[in-house]
Amino acid sequence: MGYGLTSKMLVNLVGGCAQAKNVVPGSTLWTLDGDRTVQTTVVDVAAVKARAAVDVVTDHMTFSASPDLLLATPDGWTHAADAMGKKVAWTHARKLHRERLAIRPGYEFGYFVGATCADGTVYKNYVSLIVNDESFASRYAAALTACTGLPARLDAVSRPSGYLKRDVAGFRVRVVSSYLSDLVRQYVGGDAHHMRQRFPRVVLRDMATFTGFTDGYVDGDGCQVTWGRYEGRVVTSANVSFLREWAPVIGARFTPEGVPGRASRLYIADRWPSRGTYQPEEHPLQLKESSWVQVQEVRPRSAMGAKPFTFYRYRLAPYPTFLVNGHLVREPW
Repeated sequence: MGYGLTSKMLVNLVGGCAQAKNVVPGSTLWTLDGDRTVQTTVVDVAAVKARAAVDVVTDHMTFSASPDLLLATPDGWTHAADAMGKKVAWTHARKLHRERLAIRPGYEFGYFVGATCADGTVYKNYVSLIVNDESFASRYAAALTACTGLPARLDAVSRPSGYLKRDVAGFRVRVVSSYLSDLVRQYVGGDAHHMRQRFPRVVLRDMATFTGFTDGYVDGDGCQVTWGRYEGRVVTSANVSFLREWAPVIGARFTPEGVPGRASRLYIADRWPSRGTYQPEEHPLQLKESSWVQVQEVRPRSAMGAKPFTFYRYRLAPYPTFLVNGHLVREPW
């Protein structure tokens, strides 16, 4: 039986897509190592002719291969002919070319996450913050650059004020990076909308990061308060589940407002660290680039007439796997 891919299937080279028949020794391919994308090099290419193939139909595309090509599933490798109804490893092929960031933990990272959760906006391919306070915008820009390495600057803007009924001056920090956008969504549970975001437990990795998160969130949606002997800060949000998950970390009692949809308050006493409620947690800083997609159908194919299929097989190093339009595969053992 033949092995590998049919000649016209798209393989994800580092420089862009190429048909399987055009891949040559020395070509660099994308692959997956766990949750991250890595590169591997073609050492040798072989072509074999055979009369049987399969079309594998997933949630994202259809590709043709030999029946014994191996696909990665949660339970291990399976042959393409046996993949019907299974989930297979996949990454977004169109995002392979983008710049990957090396996130640096610490106070600045926490500040960036906290301020973004409170006052930022996460779009498909950029993250922005628009505020009236220039010093806040400056701190946000500095923190973003310190933890991601991306250049961030302040732009003077104007925006309408519903309270004043006129445009007011403001400051915008905007960084274009779909990788950073996806990363922030990962930190907050997938949906960065302020009413649906989850508490980003990644900020609990150490006290410096969590302190930065608290300061950033307070700068966005909080303030300092003093009531008699009580000294601390208060943050406001209508996202009750977010505040409820935050409260036990600082040993606070949290009672949401009785009216649904009304903003609730969480009080952060200055002496909260003495309560001993903070416990560090380990969560990934880098973006999880792999996911699972469903194989909807596997269709057997036979060569028509006298012309057989030509399958292409690659010997690779250091990783034996590669991506077919984002789907993780390898040659049979």
